[in-house]
Amino acid sequence: MKYVIIGGDAAGMSAAMQIVRHDEKADITTLEMGEVYSYAQCGLPYIVGGVIDSFDSLIARSVETFREKYGIDARVNHEVKAVDVEKKVVSGDGFEIPYDKLLVATGASPVVPPWDGVDLKGVHSVKTIPDTEAIMKDLDGVSKIVVIGGGYIGLEMAENFVEIGKDVTMIERNPRLAGIFDEEFSEKIGEEAVKHGIKLRFNESVEAFEGSDDGRVAHVVTDKGRVDADLVVIAIGVKPNTSFLDGTGIHLFANGAIKVNSFMETNIEDVYAAGDCATQYHRMKERDDYIPLGTHANKQGRLAGRAMVGAPRPFQGIVGTSIIKFFDLTLGRTGLSEKEIETQGYPYETISAQLPHIAGYYPEPKNLEIRLSYHTETERLLGAQVIGEAGVDKRIDVLAAALYHNMRVSELEDLDLAYAPPYNGVWDPIQRTARRL
Repeated sequence: MKYVIIGGDAAGMSAAMQIVRHDEKADITTLEMGEVYSYAQCGLPYIVGGVIDSFDSLIARSVETFREKYGIDARVNHEVKAVDVEKKVVSGDGFEIPYDKLLVATGASPVVPPWDGVDLKGVHSVKTIPDTEAIMKDLDGVSKIVVIGGGYIGLEMAENFVEIGKDVTMIERNPRLAGIFDEEFSEKIGEEAVKHGIKLRFNESVEAFEGSDDGRVAHVVTDKGRVDADLVVIAIGVKPNTSFLDGTGIHLFANGAIKVNSFMETNIEDVYAAGDCATQYHRMKERDDYIPLGTHANKQGRLAGRAMVGAPRPFQGIVGTSIIKFFDLTLGRTGLSEKEIETQGYPYETISAQLPHIAGYYPEPKNLEIRLSYHTETERLLGAQVIGEAGVDKRIDVLAAALYHNMRVSELEDLDLAYAPPYNGVWDPIQRTARRL
């Protein structure tokens, strides 16, 4: 069986390893448009901040490992530009490769609008190791950095620039940072940014960049004025890498992501898709969604590989869980935000509390702020958000599991959760919050 996988990162190589383990006679070719395989993109901002000291630390398996240990024909600098689903062939500059089964795992690329001056030196986006290497090489002599976009990547890049002593301004066209959180929590994220010296410009849209005589960016021009900049990072979102599929008949989501079923199959026989180029079924919204995260990419890739070798397991969907460190705070969320609940049309209420993350009498308790949104007719938990300096990860994962199993808020009180004074109170903060129902 001839397997071809387009994309050599999380989804693609998770699939490849499943094929290796399930089909001893597999002929596997993987095609990566860059030169680096199987690395942790989520760690890139921490390279900039010096938290992680080497790009090598982010690489799970080298291309040589895939070739020599697993017998995969792992190719680099092979950008696929067309797929012929009738002849079952993929092609690019100087190559044409037939397949029996094809996986598209091409990921996503940063959205970079065609602003005037976007090609000036010092204007960057960040998604790959080469992107980050370019930023690192460009930092010498840089003082003022502008980050465009207040989502996760923008926040992480801003934090790490501050940690290495840079003067950071964030421009966000919406009225607050981290819009996937409820407004009350977004305000706290903004306060944390200001506390650490970040200048925030809300309700402001970028229009162009102006350069100095040497061709380097000097100003960001917005609808409200000009902002000095020695370096700019654009972090306003990503788009699926699927334009090469034009004319194939493969069904796409509104944003260009590939529509897949629970076995990662597209509507075209023997063509699969997984990761940041594909949709994810959202259990809370009960429909396909697009939330590109490494966790989803690895799961979908693994399941795509199993399906391709005839050992299928269905993808069970997502509930919208994510977490981020931002200076002294950790921000976690799962399920639906209030805005998303309103879009779904569910009747709901939200209960909230501020509680210590460990036993109150144990040294150095930190406050957790917890929000639980629930369906007023069924008491079903719809969404949860937790913010604080410690203990957020433990709680958000419990709440994610509760959402996965359609639990009611009142049932949270019945959970048998770990307790010892250095880790918790006898009643966990999420249980104490749930009691307020």
